[in-house]
Amino acid sequence: MLTKFETKSARVKGLSFHTKRPWILVSLHSGVIQLWDYRMCTLVDKFDDHEGPVRSVCFHEQQPLFVSGGDDYKIKVWNYKLRRCLFTLLGHLDYIRTVEFHQEYPWILSASDDQTIRLWNWQSRQCVSILTGHNHYVMCARFHPTQDLIVSASLDSSVRVWDISGIVTTAGLGGSNSQEGLRSKNVAPGLGSSLLDEHPSLPHQFSGRGGGGGSHSRTTPELFSSGDAVVKHVLEGHDRGVNWAAFHPTLPLLLSGSDDRLVKLWRMSETKAWEVDTCRGHYNNVSCVMFHPRQELILSNGEDKSIRVWDLAKRVCLHTFRRDDDRFWVMAAHPTLNLFAAGHDSGMMVFKLERERPAYALNGNLLYYVKERFLRRLDLTKNKDVAIMQLRTTGRMTPPYSLAYNPAENSVLVTTRNTNTDNSCYDLYQVPKEESAGETTTPTEAAESKRAGGFTAVWVARNRFAVMDKHHQVTIKNLQNEITKKVAIPSNVDEIYYAGTGMLLLRDPENMSMFDIQQKRIMGTARVAKCRYVVWNNNLSIAAMLCKHNITILNRKMERLCSFTETSRVKSGAWDDSGVFIYTTSNHIKYALTNGDTGIIRTLDLPVYITRVQGTSVYCLDREPSPRVMTIDPTEYKFKLALVQRKYDEVLQMVRGAKLVGQSIIAYLQKKGYPEVALHFVKDERTRFLLALECGNVDVALEAAKALDDKACWEKLAEHALMHGNHPVVEYCFQQTKNYDKLSFLYLITGNLAKLKRMMKINEIRKDYEGWYTNALYLGDASERVRVLKSLGRTQLALLTAKTHGLEQEVESLASSCDIEVQVAPDATLLQPPVPVYSSGDAPWPALTKAKGFFDAAPSGSGASKTTTSAAIFGDEEDVVATAGDGWGEDSDEEVTAAAAAAGGSGEEKGEGGWDVDDDDLELPPDLDVSVAAGTATDGSGYYVPPPRAPPPSQGWSQRSQLAIDHVIAGSFESAARLLHQQVGVVNFEPYRALFLASYSHSRTSFPGAVGLPSLLAYPARNWRAAAQKDQLPVLGLTLRSCMDKLKEASQLTTVAKFTEAVAEFQAVLLCAPLLAVDTRQEVTEAQNLVRICKEYLVGIQMELQRKTLGKTSPEDIKRSLEMAAYFTHSDLQPGHQILTLRTAVNLAFKLKNYKMAMSFGRRLLNLGPRPEVAQTIRKVLQASEKNPVDAIEVQYDEHNPFNICAMSYVPIYRGKPEVTCPLCGASYLPEYAGKLCRVCTVAEIGKDCIGMRVSQLQFR
Repeated sequence: MLTKFETKSARVKGLSFHTKRPWILVSLHSGVIQLWDYRMCTLVDKFDDHEGPVRSVCFHEQQPLFVSGGDDYKIKVWNYKLRRCLFTLLGHLDYIRTVEFHQEYPWILSASDDQTIRLWNWQSRQCVSILTGHNHYVMCARFHPTQDLIVSASLDSSVRVWDISGIVTTAGLGGSNSQEGLRSKNVAPGLGSSLLDEHPSLPHQFSGRGGGGGSHSRTTPELFSSGDAVVKHVLEGHDRGVNWAAFHPTLPLLLSGSDDRLVKLWRMSETKAWEVDTCRGHYNNVSCVMFHPRQELILSNGEDKSIRVWDLAKRVCLHTFRRDDDRFWVMAAHPTLNLFAAGHDSGMMVFKLERERPAYALNGNLLYYVKERFLRRLDLTKNKDVAIMQLRTTGRMTPPYSLAYNPAENSVLVTTRNTNTDNSCYDLYQVPKEESAGETTTPTEAAESKRAGGFTAVWVARNRFAVMDKHHQVTIKNLQNEITKKVAIPSNVDEIYYAGTGMLLLRDPENMSMFDIQQKRIMGTARVAKCRYVVWNNNLSIAAMLCKHNITILNRKMERLCSFTETSRVKSGAWDDSGVFIYTTSNHIKYALTNGDTGIIRTLDLPVYITRVQGTSVYCLDREPSPRVMTIDPTEYKFKLALVQRKYDEVLQMVRGAKLVGQSIIAYLQKKGYPEVALHFVKDERTRFLLALECGNVDVALEAAKALDDKACWEKLAEHALMHGNHPVVEYCFQQTKNYDKLSFLYLITGNLAKLKRMMKINEIRKDYEGWYTNALYLGDASERVRVLKSLGRTQLALLTAKTHGLEQEVESLASSCDIEVQVAPDATLLQPPVPVYSSGDAPWPALTKAKGFFDAAPSGSGASKTTTSAAIFGDEEDVVATAGDGWGEDSDEEVTAAAAAAGGSGEEKGEGGWDVDDDDLELPPDLDVSVAAGTATDGSGYYVPPPRAPPPSQGWSQRSQLAIDHVIAGSFESAARLLHQQVGVVNFEPYRALFLASYSHSRTSFPGAVGLPSLLAYPARNWRAAAQKDQLPVLGLTLRSCMDKLKEASQLTTVAKFTEAVAEFQAVLLCAPLLAVDTRQEVTEAQNLVRICKEYLVGIQMELQRKTLGKTSPEDIKRSLEMAAYFTHSDLQPGHQILTLRTAVNLAFKLKNYKMAMSFGRRLLNLGPRPEVAQTIRKVLQASEKNPVDAIEVQYDEHNPFNICAMSYVPIYRGKPEVTCPLCGASYLPEYAGKLCRVCTVAEIGKDCIGMRVSQLQFR
């Protein structure tokens, strides 16, 4: 038995599979109905409307309905889409044991302890018929799958078969006008099944008692009338009460299970029914029996804690599956899939009886697979599928486990495994030639084979195969099935896999190893736990190890290329011709690249098993097994593969011609460092702007900024352009935002004094005296500064400025208007700006020559013609000047004209011949040979290009480590913050600022170099002894021991009652914990304990500080103070601090006359062994409290019920109540505080779903 899904709950009494969705209904003895998705292992919904146990549930085959019956005598019909009860059928007088929908008719069948069986019409909500005849509880009633029959089982030891064709005829269901006849008798006018979703409420003529989430319908037909149903057969043969009965889906057979521990098989005809045989084996009451829907098997379970599978033909028990402590009560079969469910005392389980994975082997275009005891061959190119031979049978429920084909000898190895490994075996077959194979006829006789016991058999050479026996010993055999060699392998190996000629893959519980048979030694080992299947690529260079929920890809040297985890089960996989691994899970077809990138190709309704991938076609087998061909779109993974392989021409081709998903591709390209490629997919201007900044494409960013025309965008573009030295773009951005101060400073640092003078005139026109004066300072123009001060009326400052700079005329004119004599300090120095060494003018700063890549010429967002950056800027500059006023360049035209005249003429004259420098007519001797001087070049490329700077060691730290502290030390604060958010839910990073900066500064040392050069940096490594230089990681300034020392200091502060300082210390330790990096699992545990201790102290101390703020006069405050003191005693503190909390609680409870609480606190305190004087005082308190052990104040405190303290409201959250926790410190909160900032750690979001704190690389394996 293969368990697929299991739940833990109260006793399960009813089960029902949905016909199409992967859902199962579970009714519990506690009164709850659960709806589970057994494929995703999640609870979909819960229905709680019954009073008492719910003993049966059943899905409707077409409508979104299910019916339930319970011990409250009610039958309820529910709509799971509306998530409520539609109506209730009343009429039974005792517990309802089973309910069931009819497959075709609008009927519900119910069996009850009132000794009746009732037939209901759920459309009209009336009781159609009451079947009486049993004289004890009716435990079960079931419809026949195809005929108008009902079978019932009762504790009166009988099984009855009822003929309901009379009801069908009366209702008009058997004739041509069936629906009209039915509605004329049993349905309200105008109310049909199609109207149920539109009008779920009950019509007025059927209104009954309200309540229960729906309406009630009570009908009172004639109680003891047989109606139109008659008893066809009464089967008596059991000695005790019968618990279950069931029809065979196709044959005239019946099953019954009884308290006499027997399962009986009955046959019936039109006139009589008789017992065929009895299945004996259960040693307690049989609870449920059923026929297998598609095989000749019987299933039964009972209170002997077992499920048994019987052979229908031989009536012998084939398999028994037991549980240790749980009795089984009910069982259900899926209507179409090979799935079963069984309910027991502590939950339920969904299981299969046998593996459904087909055994297959691929050789070129030929697929060999086993179906219904036949070996079949499918030609994938011609789509020709033939049965080539019949295999020997190995018993029921034991399909072939694996198939291995040898093309050299045209032989196959078929391995069959049994739950009892002693019965596992393999068969060696010689496949018939293609000419003699059964091309048109199916072979009727089993082929001859060489069979022997063995757990696994795989080919290792042209005429040799390896066999692992039940003792896990490996032998090499020839085609005559004779042992040629015994191979010694490690004792813990439990499986072998094919790995090429002369090689085997060995699996142990923790590792996979490559084993050389000739050399008899292990060539390599990789840590892969519980591998189930191995899939090699075509040249056997890469293998995919498929586990239950993991896939690991290794090369032939057993080096790990990548590993990833799936939430659903991994089923199969195959390698594409391009080297991409295509695999299936329960729900999807997915792809994986060898660098670890994965993605979804398409979804699946039912699992399939991939055999080959070729182009857009996926060849696979389903669970029948039948061959299928599925079409996929490989564009996405081929695009990613081309990027990984740096085939940029293919990338550009796919970018231009393929239709790729926008947001996912953009996110992938940004993550992998190809934002310039992502520019090809983006149409949104803001996204284009951000991507262009990320890849340093200032031109595209400028175009996007023009389209957005947003101040924030202009400022961000100016910042990035300044980093790139592209100050024309910076100038344009400052002009757009009218940021004249920054624009003036830009002109100063670039040496553009002419534009700086224009800016000064603009500020003068705008009456911006501060900017005017600042520009005068930048230019060193003292007379202009005097003018500014005079305009402001600051005569004394103007006089001082003029006198300092020796402006005698200005001094004379200002001295007359100034009453105070101004003295110049003798040590005063003039404020003169430095003279620009180099003026770049309107050109950007010079940069190194860099070859353009494939993706540098990203398409622009608009259809405008492409222009250079300078042209784009200067074309719009006149608009800015016009808005500034007339001060821009008012005398520049005259200066240019005068300079041109001084040069000797106008530049407009043409045709005068120019300079006479033509040397074509010179006659030089031909024997002269003048070599080109070194260092020059005729192509204009002879300038010196310095080599690029080597990357510092810190650049690789964040790439080699997934720990947040390594990203912090590398200076990658953004990725460190992202890791902290993913791992422990940090959303407030302000407290981490100092820690980040301190850790960053600890990672490097500085020492002086040559004179006049900057200092040199060195990067100490923490793993310098064991790792190569390229794999080294930075030294840590924050260690686990330093955190322990801080924890001791915080504990000492707690002891001396300096609570505020203690809170700060504990929070500092708590913030440091996610930034630790340790090497052993013991240290990981210590770091986790560190967080737990800090949390306990912080919650308790903060609650104590809150308690001390309460008043002492109000009864509410006094009560609240006592409660919080009691809660503090349950914090997990050190014994010394625990004694202090208990002393506080004892004193407060005794003073408030809560003597019972004081006694409880006192006993707990004495158990901790306090000092003798403290113990003596507590004993006196106990003696005084025992005289009157009552509490004067009733408080919300139950010491016997375990609870956590809400760190926000300081109220108890008792076990079983809903709560949310902080992902960093683990503090508990009530659900209404989810999404808020944690009060304990002050940085994490309450209730955020995170992966947990990671402080070691061991936690990522």
